[in-house]
Amino acid sequence: MNTKDLVQASLLVAIGFILHAVFPPLLLGMKPDFSLAMMFIVIIIKRDFKLGFLVAIATGIFTALTTGFPGGQVANMVDKMATFLIVFAMLGPIMNRFNNKIGVSIITLIGTLISGGVFLGTAALLFGLPGPFTVLFYTIVIPASLINAFTAVIIFSSIKVGAKVTSNYITD
Repeated sequence: MNTKDLVQASLLVAIGFILHAVFPPLLLGMKPDFSLAMMFIVIIIKRDFKLGFLVAIATGIFTALTTGFPGGQVANMVDKMATFLIVFAMLGPIMNRFNNKIGVSIITLIGTLISGGVFLGTAALLFGLPGPFTVLFYTIVIPASLINAFTAVIIFSSIKVGAKVTSNYITD
């Protein structure tokens, strides 16, 4: 992990934080987690466990700061760490089997489903939920997973194009 990787990761985390902070809640204070999509993009692009771990911690802190869900601060920290570990483990098999865009969408879709399930499960155990788990999962987590998968592919493609264009002008 070098300074360039840290700077790139921090910029993506910051963009995710801003998107997460300004996107309106869909139902009961829950909203798609664009910070999570950015976390997945950093993990996919860099494939560095230590950097991914730092990004997961930062993402957990930032989403905890902007959550509108009761008790969501603790649940965000738990879900980001658990999701990071699972996504990092499935990264190689999925990205080696599929092309970049499909791999990014699969990882983001599955990762967001895992994150949402862990978030709701943690919140249910520690604080209680404002509705039934299954209703919240179907009405918030699944749509958020689809939105995140679509968003992640667009952002990932933009980053790849930007990297290709700037590589002609910027040297390491």
